[in-house]
Amino acid sequence: MTGNRVAHPLLISLANITMDFRTKSSNDLFLLLALLPIPKFIHENKKIQGVLESRLVHQCLDIILEPLKKAAQLGVLMEDPLGWRRFCFPPLAAYIVDTPESALVACVAGKTSSVTMAYYKQFGDNYRHEPRTASTTLAKLQVAESLVDPWDLFAYRKEAMKFRYNGVHRPFWRDWPLSDPSIFLTSEPLHHWHKGFWDHDAKWCIYAVGSSEIDFRFAVLHPHTGFRHFKEGISSLKQVTGREHRDVQRYIVAVITDAVPQEFLIAIRNLMDFRYLAQSRVITDETCTAIDNSLHEFHNHKEAIINAGARRGKKATIDNWYIPKLEFLQSVVPNIHANGVAIQWSADTTEHAHITAVKDPARSGNNQNYESQICRYLDRLDKLRQFDLATAIKDAKIGFRANPHAKLGDVEGEDVEGEDVEGEDAELDEREVLNITSSSSLLTHIDPVSTLSGTSRHTVNYFYQASALKRLLYNQVNIKIPLPLRTDTCSGNIAFHLTRDPSYKRLSVDEASQMYCLPDLRPALSDYLHRTAGGHETHCLDVGGRRLSPENCPLPFSYIEVWTKIYLQSKAYHPPHPILPPQTINAGPPSSPSGLGHYDSVIINIDPTKDWPFTGLNGKCIFVFFKRCLFSCYSEGHAVVDLRLIFRIVPTNPQAPSGNRFLTYVQRFNIIPHVNEPVSGSRTAKGPYPEPSSGLYLLKRAKRSNKAIIGDIIPLDQIRALVDLVPRFGKKANRVLSKENSVEYSIEFWLNKYFTKELFLTLTHCT
Repeated sequence: MTGNRVAHPLLISLANITMDFRTKSSNDLFLLLALLPIPKFIHENKKIQGVLESRLVHQCLDIILEPLKKAAQLGVLMEDPLGWRRFCFPPLAAYIVDTPESALVACVAGKTSSVTMAYYKQFGDNYRHEPRTASTTLAKLQVAESLVDPWDLFAYRKEAMKFRYNGVHRPFWRDWPLSDPSIFLTSEPLHHWHKGFWDHDAKWCIYAVGSSEIDFRFAVLHPHTGFRHFKEGISSLKQVTGREHRDVQRYIVAVITDAVPQEFLIAIRNLMDFRYLAQSRVITDETCTAIDNSLHEFHNHKEAIINAGARRGKKATIDNWYIPKLEFLQSVVPNIHANGVAIQWSADTTEHAHITAVKDPARSGNNQNYESQICRYLDRLDKLRQFDLATAIKDAKIGFRANPHAKLGDVEGEDVEGEDVEGEDAELDEREVLNITSSSSLLTHIDPVSTLSGTSRHTVNYFYQASALKRLLYNQVNIKIPLPLRTDTCSGNIAFHLTRDPSYKRLSVDEASQMYCLPDLRPALSDYLHRTAGGHETHCLDVGGRRLSPENCPLPFSYIEVWTKIYLQSKAYHPPHPILPPQTINAGPPSSPSGLGHYDSVIINIDPTKDWPFTGLNGKCIFVFFKRCLFSCYSEGHAVVDLRLIFRIVPTNPQAPSGNRFLTYVQRFNIIPHVNEPVSGSRTAKGPYPEPSSGLYLLKRAKRSNKAIIGDIIPLDQIRALVDLVPRFGKKANRVLSKENSVEYSIEFWLNKYFTKELFLTLTHCT
């Protein structure tokens, strides 16, 4: 707010609204309840000022929330969306705040946990301390009040500090049934995890690797369309937001590997596993066990961070673990058991609501009487939304009280005899009853004038488009549809989209081979046509193998159509598997100034019995031996490849089957075998397992005996996911590398499972 006007907004929402719907900022489901004052006390003692400020906040909350507390004590009749009256006892489910505000709500002093009985010297313990329950806090406040008058501020504060409390004698939650600070002060991902990562983990890595070295490594990473690229590194970033925190987390483990001690890497990797697992939208008992194990492993290896001199303050190194956000992590799993998945309590939504519910209304006024003008603005906006919603429901002819087993003319399921249904009700009676069970399903059936939910940019649904195109073809609708379909499904979980017109409409095979620097494109095409002759093999089961066709072999066609990018869309790993935004995968030819192609790496399916993402890379493993030693291996379930070319054969005969499918030219990677006892159960056996310290697969390009990179033709519909490969930099990165050539010039690569949450879940749960 402008004009030196400050206030602390108090927002409210309902925890029984579906999580996915409530956590969308654009749905505006956090309403402004009050603006708490932020006064300046004139007392000369700053500590007493702090006590007065804390007491004022609790007194304000006590007054504002009194109706809710009465409802929780006595119960209140409330109507649900269908008009049914329910007897409700609303508890305080969650209070979404940052660490300092959490201490204020729990009435604890500084350097004290707000959810457990731990104080700052115990923040680094490898176990959860006793919960700081409401009964414990109230009992100790009563003891302090029995000894000292609460309004003798100096004496009462001194007495309260003996119990590590801040001087508040009447917490607002003291008479709110079923509400306990150790439960409703939930883990808050935005500040406790992501901001904690930037304040601690990222700084440890910068100090351990060196600012110039880690900046160079980030700068030369392969850029992906739609993902943040840190062209100047991360050590000098300013005004970093939660978005940048998440973007740095995607790469940090793979970037620091080999540049830090092994124990250091294990500690950082386990903290990253903790965050990614805890952000899951569906959490089982097995997931909770994995979260606890990751935190336990961090504590077992955290001393390596201090030994590396990476835990530093502004002036000197630090040899302790007095980090409040680290202690909060011990309460994540208990809080998940009590309040559900933690991601729903992130402050991302409330931070956005501060803008829409406070700042925007304040700016729309005349800088006078802020409170009344904000209320008037929000009231009018709400009336407009309600009117728009009501008229849209009326136009859609949706009856919420309709019984699917009775006629719409009935009243609450009983027949109305002797009355005729006329006019508008007759029209309703003739139509099929819509079964509306949620707000999200309602919004899909109405057409409001304004945007009631979500942004103006909607996620395109290629699954629906592909289904619609196939129905048109099946019904033989008189519409000219280009074949093969530019939008289609690869599997039940993957859909792709290509532009209607190719980037290069007619290229000869030799021209494409020269443009894309693929000398074996012609023999690879010939081998593919021989494999698929007669339609016996439509799913390629291998990438590579012996090249049967000579370099100048003839082909039954002359030209191909080439695309330089594909849009790949997938579904979420967890039920109900919602549609995710599509990702852009590039396969561009070499061009100036780099002289190298802009192409991405993908995972392809080479075993039709394996279903991505639920089987991961696993399948039957092929082992490659060199001089009786295990040299490399790859999985027959799925494989990692570079996507070098996307094309379609232009057949000489339009009826020829060779032109009815999109194809790709890919170059395969092999997994470098490792010993990984937790995965394999053996201390000596090598196999296609992740490297144990980083938890990442290590890859290298598959090559033939003449050192040529193994490439082959694969149908486009075998692509399953976009992946990120991070070069193995070693102790010190080669300064020849750049973002254009790092993938081309590097020898070994880390398969970065932290690139997306869906990829992490796939490679973690299926390893």
